[in-house]
Amino acid sequence: MTIQVILADDQPLIRAGLRRLIEQTPGIDVTGEAGTGAEAVQLTRDTGPDVVIMDIRMPGMDGMEVLRRIRELNEQTDVIVVTAVKSLKTAVETIKLGAYDYITKPFDIHEILALIKRVVEKQELMKEVLYLRDEVARDHRFENLVGRNSRMEEIYALVTRIADNNATVLLNGESGTGKEVLARVIHQQSNRGHRPFVPVNCAAIPSELLESELFGHEKGSFTGAIATKVGKFELATGGSLFLDEVGSMRLDLQAKILRALQEREIERVGGTRTIKIDVRVIAATNRDLKKAVEEATFREDLYYRLNVVPITLPDLKDRQEDIPLLANHFVQKFAKESNPSVREISKEAMGILLSYPWPGNVRELENVIERAVTLGRGPAILPSDLPPHLAGGAGPVERALVQEASLEDLERDYIGAVLRRTKGHQIRAAAILGIDRRTLYRKIRRYGIKLTQE
Repeated sequence: MTIQVILADDQPLIRAGLRRLIEQTPGIDVTGEAGTGAEAVQLTRDTGPDVVIMDIRMPGMDGMEVLRRIRELNEQTDVIVVTAVKSLKTAVETIKLGAYDYITKPFDIHEILALIKRVVEKQELMKEVLYLRDEVARDHRFENLVGRNSRMEEIYALVTRIADNNATVLLNGESGTGKEVLARVIHQQSNRGHRPFVPVNCAAIPSELLESELFGHEKGSFTGAIATKVGKFELATGGSLFLDEVGSMRLDLQAKILRALQEREIERVGGTRTIKIDVRVIAATNRDLKKAVEEATFREDLYYRLNVVPITLPDLKDRQEDIPLLANHFVQKFAKESNPSVREISKEAMGILLSYPWPGNVRELENVIERAVTLGRGPAILPSDLPPHLAGGAGPVERALVQEASLEDLERDYIGAVLRRTKGHQIRAAAILGIDRRTLYRKIRRYGIKLTQE
């Protein structure tokens, strides 16, 4: 492998000296020289070098701007900054902007060569990591999409066909059907799989903050904007942006999303500079967007821009044959995490799972199995390990009610059982109980529950 280097310095003698010394080293080739910042940016755009060695002070474009643009063009290009001025502030700023290292003149050529070699070692390691990650992703491509329902089989086939193009995908389905899981699989199977997958829940972020979350903002653009913030579109560069609950977005923000999709560029809030983006958008909704268009609460042009490849995920009640597969998948998952003694689901418990309508879909089933594994005494999950509302009265809580136990007694015993199964791990116990950690702490103190680790 030949390392391609660009030299950017406004002094021709320094460039010539560096070229002569660098090219004496086998495996390193100087592919271009630049005397100004603009030339350095153009050369980087044209040749895609492995390394740029640049002076921070050159005619024309500010050195920091040169560095920023080079990193925007290709994050795989590493930049070594050289300057005659010793300044801690400048050094810190260049590193923040993505420079690999910062050295001052006069410098030792061996220092430069050592830096280049370290850069290349890092790049080769990153390539190996990305290759292995891609292999793992492809080997386990449908690991988290469990099911043999005919509709799910059609979805698997469609995902395989669309993964490697950049078409926008719109995932439709009720809450809990697995839209984000499917979005991640689409991303992992695409040629963007080694780049970021950035999820945004549009319904969970206040509307006045969502624009800044998506597009970023410049320092001072509004009260409280004490620093520049990079938005999700920029963070997802080269990868995929998942817009969950896209139907909840207000109309003026819909217009900005549309522009970003059409023009492949954005502006930060309070900014004037246009930023090019390379992002695949996967959107999801549990609303009927066609109806929302008719009601003028969702833009028709954005709907058609998002609905290039529509995929509708079925409710769990419509794929009953998948319930045993999913339930056993979750047993294996949670047994590894919290209770290895649980290995299967009894026939009686499976019968209860099959007879329940699952209004919360796959997410509800996953939560039920997590609870059952956590509380189960093994080796099989029994009807008594399931929430009472599933079995219509088969659970231990309802039996305790018949024995006229107080509500406080029931709560104390239940919290104690969860804490024992999580080995005193309060954050995990709080998640299973559906309360925050502070509330759990208060209840532990109130009931005098002793924390023990098994």
